[in-house]
Amino acid sequence: MQSDTRDTRISRHATKIVATLGPASSDMELLVKMIQNKVSVVRLNFSHGKAQDHIDRAQMVREAARRAGREVAIMADLQGPKIRVGKFAEGKVWLEPGAKFVLDAARSEPGDLDGVGLDYKDLPRDVKAGDRLLLNDGLIVLTVDAVRGEQVHTTVKLGGELSNNKGINKEGGGLTAPALTAKDMEDIKTAMSFQADYVAVSFPKNATDMEMARQLCNVAAAEFGHKPGMIAKIERAEAIPRLEEILRASDGIMVARGDLAVEVGNATVPALQKKMIRMAREMDKVVITATQMMESMITNPVPTRAEVSDVANAVLDGTDAVMLSAETASGKYPLETVREMSRICEAAEAAEDLELDADFSGKKYARIDQSIAMGALFTAHHLGAKAIVALTESGSTLLWMSRHRAHIPIYALTSRIATQRKLALYRNVRPLLMDPQTDRDTALEQAEAHLKKRGLVQSGDIYAITCGEPMGAPGGTNMLKICKVS
Repeated sequence: MQSDTRDTRISRHATKIVATLGPASSDMELLVKMIQNKVSVVRLNFSHGKAQDHIDRAQMVREAARRAGREVAIMADLQGPKIRVGKFAEGKVWLEPGAKFVLDAARSEPGDLDGVGLDYKDLPRDVKAGDRLLLNDGLIVLTVDAVRGEQVHTTVKLGGELSNNKGINKEGGGLTAPALTAKDMEDIKTAMSFQADYVAVSFPKNATDMEMARQLCNVAAAEFGHKPGMIAKIERAEAIPRLEEILRASDGIMVARGDLAVEVGNATVPALQKKMIRMAREMDKVVITATQMMESMITNPVPTRAEVSDVANAVLDGTDAVMLSAETASGKYPLETVREMSRICEAAEAAEDLELDADFSGKKYARIDQSIAMGALFTAHHLGAKAIVALTESGSTLLWMSRHRAHIPIYALTSRIATQRKLALYRNVRPLLMDPQTDRDTALEQAEAHLKKRGLVQSGDIYAITCGEPMGAPGGTNMLKICKVS
């Protein structure tokens, strides 16, 4: 049996925590503690830093996981198009309601009270008189009066402070910026050099954006024999009517509530969040809920009650993971935030309704491996099993199991460390590393030994186990066995 200690700490709760690495959390000792406190995925934000910074941080994550005794996934989050204003001479200006302000794609000098340049040069071709532009996450609202050449002339409707490089959204969507920029393409090569387990694509509008990103990732990672999971960040209004096709082209989605709320309106987002989580689960995809989940903990040691409810509701809706951004990247209390989020997840899961039988009512499964996965869940539930164990190479069996609410821990045993890391994002799946086996009986014995060694089962306990024959063939799960620990 493997002496590797990277899978010795088992998470108490089913919902996974994604934590963003940044200046506040780039300390080895702190990162180890965050992983020990149930961070399952570490996000590297490619909007900040250089290629070598991300390579160094990825190495630190792998080492921190080794020290923490828990393998984690790395998610490379691409910056996407820079739909932003340029810089100001004084770093910022204060815009008064009713004032005139020009967004000038041809302007090279720093901005002032009259106007500012644009990082996004195509804005004049994307807007017309009457459109509303929302800057700095909607805190500044401009109405377009006219477009004259490279200049967008506007009137300030909602004023305030506008500083360097703040983002621009068009109310209702409609900006034509491509999802993948030249920088993203280079960043994909960087992410694949350290075999990032997931790549999050910013601002995809359709399936084609995701298919292109996947192809670029697979080409860049071919020399390592690696294929990352692709996560579509749903943050454009145009993505909503095409959600199903985007899901089919992706391995999962991120409910990116910040930019999405600016484009479709804050009031629309909660219902969209529920719809996206439900649709992802129905289509056997993973889903991450993100943005401002514990925002107050950037500066405060405890969350607000509204934030507690927000995280808990995402858990009750069935999200695979909840994500921390600035809270862990630049906040004062990264470890405390992780601990609070972990407690909220655990409490919410303890209160959720279990409707496993209803999940299977009237459904048919044409694939043998999917039928085995569903049979394991159903049987373990009715027998009161202590655990479900899946011997897996690709992780497909675990994905199907994780789409259903089962208050039975699911343990994935794999000989592939890339699969172990990928499974770190799946709800209610605890991935463990085991020796490669070609003999079924030896593999089953090793699986039970793993559970007993960690105190997960004891004499008299029942557990369900799935595997495939012949051993080691991806997608070949064809056996379900119910075992009683001697």
